[in-house]
Amino acid sequence: MAIRCVVLDFDGTFTDVVAEGAPFVEHFRRRLSEVLGRDVMEAGWAGVEAEVVSSSEEHGWEVGGRVVAPAVADPYLLSNFVARRLCDKLGVLPDKAERAKLLDDLYREAYARTAMAFKPEAKEVLEALLDTGLPVHVVTNAHTDAVEAKLTKLAPRGRERLRVSGDARKFLIESPATPDAVFDAVPDTTRVEGALVRPIYLRRGRYYEALRRIWSETDTSPETTLVAGDIFELDLALPAALGASVQLVARANVLEYERRAITALGARGGMDTSLRAILPRLRG
Repeated sequence: MAIRCVVLDFDGTFTDVVAEGAPFVEHFRRRLSEVLGRDVMEAGWAGVEAEVVSSSEEHGWEVGGRVVAPAVADPYLLSNFVARRLCDKLGVLPDKAERAKLLDDLYREAYARTAMAFKPEAKEVLEALLDTGLPVHVVTNAHTDAVEAKLTKLAPRGRERLRVSGDARKFLIESPATPDAVFDAVPDTTRVEGALVRPIYLRRGRYYEALRRIWSETDTSPETTLVAGDIFELDLALPAALGASVQLVARANVLEYERRAITALGARGGMDTSLRAILPRLRG
């Protein structure tokens, strides 16, 4: 079926997330140190981070007691995960809800300090996508205003037609505010046999609401949509379960289960390190 709608993730997909995230990490650590009243680096941050990076793919970012994304996928997820593990190690902030709120607040504060570091081909690919005349939407966990500002600075031709839906909260495993039969048919989880022991949770209601709104506004459907992102679990698992075609913009540390999950989709799945690989997918 021909592609009639394009949905894009932002951080790590169109940006060099390591360069972009460096100021975030520095601020996040400094502010956490201030909150805890001790230097987190001296308290063992580097050791915890090294342990996580070298560990199995089972480790991930937990929300509500469920792993919703790999811990090592980007500096934002890694910082959050290391902070939680370090708090456990130090025996501080034992109240999980209080800790989650604090880290979420620090995330938002630190994200405002991220650098602008687009991938070299970002502008070229955005212009090519917009030139097709297809509706092109960015759906991201980041704040709408922050992403809008970065895209305006990049200034791709056709920028005025590029829509941004921020605060998508792709990590929340819950029902949408207004359930429907399409979402109800999505299984709770999926598995990648032989590569990942834990389940991948699919029922991400806030993310679904953003996608449903796009499909309603553009008179399109999952089956006619291509979704591109750099983290299979956060960006692509739900759209794939709904019937969309997906493109994994492969990170340097793409995980084996992500590769296998994309391969299992057959013609609906694609993976490449370059954003340019999105464009041939529009031609079928």
